[in-house]
Amino acid sequence: MTTLVIADLHLNEQEPAITAGFLRFIQEQAVHASQLYILGDFFDYWIGDDDPAPLHKTVADALKALSECGVKIFFIHGNRDFLLGKRYAKQCGMTLLPQTQIIEAEGQRILILHGDTLCTDDTDYQHYRKRVHTKWIQRLFLWLPLSVRLKIAKKMRAGSQSANQQKTQAIMDVNQNAVIDTFRQYKTQWMIHGHTHRPAVHDLRIDGETHFRGVLGAWHSQGSAFKITPDDISLIFFPF
Repeated sequence: MTTLVIADLHLNEQEPAITAGFLRFIQEQAVHASQLYILGDFFDYWIGDDDPAPLHKTVADALKALSECGVKIFFIHGNRDFLLGKRYAKQCGMTLLPQTQIIEAEGQRILILHGDTLCTDDTDYQHYRKRVHTKWIQRLFLWLPLSVRLKIAKKMRAGSQSANQQKTQAIMDVNQNAVIDTFRQYKTQWMIHGHTHRPAVHDLRIDGETHFRGVLGAWHSQGSAFKITPDDISLIFFPF
């Protein structure tokens, strides 16, 4: 059997080609898998499970149908969709996981995470992340009217894009020491994450052993996924 891992689709109403590519991915690839893991930034933003956007229903219906075919679906929150809750997860037939999780996939033991916690050089982002993950702030935001939440989300998104233009690529990438510390903490040979939009497989030596860090790409003009089988872990790309 096969396990698939994806991240950083940034699904939104303005880019229907990405949604079409995802639906095709489900019909042509994911339906043949045993498990599908989604490592965050699945949506470009998420302002609450009560958002009636048609896109959300389209995606939920497709994932629910996939789960009813016997494919187990799991979700780790990203920095764009950290408010996605149990209500929507139930609609999709998927299970919410903590921000870091060791999985047993096709006989392979792998650490999975979104990846933003590894970008410790970006101190401004890490301060922001700590604030928005404060539970009372999240509850207050979700209490606001939907229209107000949408305005706030769009303003924050624009601010983030502007701030990122002022940052170097190195600052927005993972910190090597954070990667090493994470491998030592979780004691796995493999780590897979998204967030940085730099698809690759990196190998590094830690305490005399080789470890592998797999990075997923963003779904801008093509899709990417890690394909895990009992014999191999590979990064694959495919057109929409």
